[in-house]
Amino acid sequence: MQNKGIVKFIALMLMLVCIFYLSFSFVTRHYENKAAELGEEAGQEYLDSIMNEKVYFGAYSYKECREMQIGLGLDLKGGMNVILEVSVPDVIAVLADHKTDAAFTKSMEEAKKEEETSQKDFVSLFIQCYKKNAPGHRLAEVFATQQMKGKVSTQSSDAEVENAVRAEVQSAVDNSFLVVRNRIDKFGVVQPNIQKLEGQSGRIMVEMPGIREPERVRKLLQGSANLEFWETYNSQEIVPLLAQVNQKYALGAEAEEAAVADTTATGAAEEKAAVEEKAAEEKADSAAEGKKSLADAISKKDVKGDKAADKDAQLKKMKEQNPLFSIFQPSQGQSLSVVGYATARDTAEVDKIIYSDIAKRILPSDVKLLWSAKAADFDKKGEIFELHALKVTEPSGRAPLEGDVITNAKDEFDQYGHPCVSMQMNSDGARRWAQLTKQNIGRAVAIVLDDAVYSAPRVNGEIAGGNSQITGNFSIEDTKDLANTLNSGKMPAPTRIVQEEVVGPSLGAQSIQQGVISFIVAFILLMIYMLCLYGVIPGMMANIALLFNLFFTLGILTSFQAALTMPGIAGIVLSLGMAVDANVLIYERTKEELRAGLNVKEAMKKGYANAFSAIFDSNLTSIITGIILYVFGTGPIRGFATTLIIGIVCSFFTAVYLTRLVYEHQMKKDKWLNLSFSTSFSKNMMQNTRFNFMGAYKRTFTIWGVAAVLFIISFAVRGLSKSIDFTGGRNYVVKLEKAVEPEEVRTALAGAFGDANVSAIALGTDGKTIRVSTNYKIESNNPNVDDECEDILFKAMSKANLVTQKDVNAFKNPDVRAGGSIISSTKVGPSVAKDITYGAIISVIFALIAIFLYILIRFHNVAYSVGSTVALALDTLIVIGFYSALWGIVPMSLEIDQTFIGAILTVIGYSINDKVVVFDRIRENFGLFKKRDRQDIFNDSLNQTLARTINTSVTTLIVLLCIFILGGDSIRSFSFAMILGVVFGTLSSIFIAAPIAYITMGRHIKADDEVEAAPAKA
Repeated sequence: MQNKGIVKFIALMLMLVCIFYLSFSFVTRHYENKAAELGEEAGQEYLDSIMNEKVYFGAYSYKECREMQIGLGLDLKGGMNVILEVSVPDVIAVLADHKTDAAFTKSMEEAKKEEETSQKDFVSLFIQCYKKNAPGHRLAEVFATQQMKGKVSTQSSDAEVENAVRAEVQSAVDNSFLVVRNRIDKFGVVQPNIQKLEGQSGRIMVEMPGIREPERVRKLLQGSANLEFWETYNSQEIVPLLAQVNQKYALGAEAEEAAVADTTATGAAEEKAAVEEKAAEEKADSAAEGKKSLADAISKKDVKGDKAADKDAQLKKMKEQNPLFSIFQPSQGQSLSVVGYATARDTAEVDKIIYSDIAKRILPSDVKLLWSAKAADFDKKGEIFELHALKVTEPSGRAPLEGDVITNAKDEFDQYGHPCVSMQMNSDGARRWAQLTKQNIGRAVAIVLDDAVYSAPRVNGEIAGGNSQITGNFSIEDTKDLANTLNSGKMPAPTRIVQEEVVGPSLGAQSIQQGVISFIVAFILLMIYMLCLYGVIPGMMANIALLFNLFFTLGILTSFQAALTMPGIAGIVLSLGMAVDANVLIYERTKEELRAGLNVKEAMKKGYANAFSAIFDSNLTSIITGIILYVFGTGPIRGFATTLIIGIVCSFFTAVYLTRLVYEHQMKKDKWLNLSFSTSFSKNMMQNTRFNFMGAYKRTFTIWGVAAVLFIISFAVRGLSKSIDFTGGRNYVVKLEKAVEPEEVRTALAGAFGDANVSAIALGTDGKTIRVSTNYKIESNNPNVDDECEDILFKAMSKANLVTQKDVNAFKNPDVRAGGSIISSTKVGPSVAKDITYGAIISVIFALIAIFLYILIRFHNVAYSVGSTVALALDTLIVIGFYSALWGIVPMSLEIDQTFIGAILTVIGYSINDKVVVFDRIRENFGLFKKRDRQDIFNDSLNQTLARTINTSVTTLIVLLCIFILGGDSIRSFSFAMILGVVFGTLSSIFIAAPIAYITMGRHIKADDEVEAAPAKA
């Protein structure tokens, strides 16, 4: 083998990279175990204290290690997956200044209606409808508004207007993305995945592992962004009052009430004097203690024994004496609106004190205390947040100026070259901004989004004209974010949840167990099978290659920071099964060379060389389908596609290069020279077969044709069981205490959801897990409909005594299983369902076309492309046909969903492997035996590759059966489709693809069944 040095270098670098990335999981596990030893509350406090400390190599903080470790998807960890859609029609209405003329309103309504079925984006549909409803009118008449000032004028062409509108729509999506990201960051989700989805649909995907409050998240994500400009208090005006709050709170609520109840004037006066005197004396001390306490809280380490007990006692005493200032450091001197600091984990406790009844009696009624959106500039660890004092000046309690007045904001550099943000306001905003700045010279004006202060710059003078700069200790990233924050108030871009999935943590733990068990069993069976087929040394070499393949796959996945899901585990397990294919091809070709009389060294050399093209082509076709899966799929399907592609690439490297490196190293030392690559079990397996596969084409074509007709009739009569992925709706998986029939659940829910469709099917065989589906109010954008659906479900099932939970909250809690509960739920809106349906059809068609073209390019003969494509189309038809014929009959879900489409594309990718290997051997034999009968060459090639075809199919079936039996309900439908695909894909390679390719070549097949095929030759 040439380029051994390159192979060794790549292998070494891959190992180092994988070890590096996988090591983060061990680091986080180490600290989590230490935290577990301290107990839940102390352990969480310990993890918070080291969150931003360098704990690995002196370069990575604990927080960074958590972000770099292997992430778990929702189905393994539990949590919530949401796809938000920015309402483009609302954005268009704002840009057009809510025009009311007939042509505009009619065009908007028509575009909304057409969007439900069209694949065009809303902007294109609106423009198309407007040109139809207002012939002769230009788009500038609609969009030359205050909102589009400087971007669209009355002289702008339609193309210019369209470009400007599209830019504003994209800006709205970008701003919504920023708001969503900031909200999720404040929510405290570990390893959230937030990304904008491709295209003009304006969709944002938010994945939040570990979330247990879906109602709160729904409200958080769908609330409109609220940008405000507030006047502020200076710190010296508020800090003395906070010192009083600290002292009063230390007295306790009961003592405070007793003191207030004392109506003796003298007593009241004395108490007031004493408190004020004490507050004055201890103000500085309290601040110092607060500062010390805060520093201690930030730098707190893991301490043990008496020292820990002493420190806890001191902290407890300090909290009793200074309940506020023990966790909050008040500002010293002049600090504008910042009245103090606290660590992120203490902000909730600080809020409890400053919003208490005691604080309300002391603090002015017009003061509003809000935390900063980001950590303080001086805190390199990112743990200390600032508390700002805002002043309420409007009788309504609203901010004097809100974000709807901003027309443009952008990040720039000031005259000194420092990053800053410039902003422009409309005429009304400019007037009010000038008044606001004039009244607050020397003070700060706070810029607030979603009740978090993003900036509080000092006002140095009146700012007229509506143009101003915001300067401060900003980084370039800070100014970009602040500009986007300001822009987000310029244009309301309402978002709504169009797809949602909620998985309980206990269900996730069960999925992990099922995934691990299926993986271990499949791996062991694969190893045993390879040992039985090829002997100890070749079998173990293939098994070691599988181990390296697994190691490389996990390492690369971790480096991409990809979350591991149940379909992802299935992708890894399946890639292992497909990885065996390369080893089988190499070993079978080597055995052929040994039978031809070559020694082991030469046989191995030729075996690797002859098998290379077939391995390369079959792997590449599988990667093509994997790429199509990734492009057209979403969520779990993308996870599956990612792991499958990585697994295939790694298996090619380990099987073709690493194993050869080891064999050549050993044989160079005259070792392993007696290998036969067979055992007593496999010695004569599928050897010297003479089946006349081509001659049986009439019978096989008839069988396949009858099956195709029957399945088409089934489509017409029974149809397919479409999931909510294609129809839109909600799924609720309910775990009950006792087994019930789905019919009982359907009866209980009859009429509960009005005229909406409702169905119930059993998942698994225990009868205790039921999935309820409904399309009730699926078109509604009201976030309360989700709660309404769950309430209806709870009441109907409780009335039928199927659920015995005390209330709906317990019913919605996946961890409260006693009495029955929802363990997962999914929502798919109509617009998403439409896109999924379109994407599914296009992806299957595109996969067939891509493979047709690839086979044509590789084999330079259209006959091979036609044979492959027809066989693949039949494979797809048969698998879908089984799902049509068997749904509602077999005791498992056979719904057509995204996962099923993923299975179909994987079937296409796997099935083409067989066909490529067969056609590769036919092409090779054509070159070797140019004068032989073509039909004999086809038969010989099919017989020669039969052992490889059977062995690789068996190894893949071993894996799929493990997934089917042990992998759990969530992946069972996928594995069933794959099992059907492997079986019929293998048969179609022999009985459909080869005969059709032969006929396409213009040849006539001799159908005499008694004519034997010529003996297979090497």
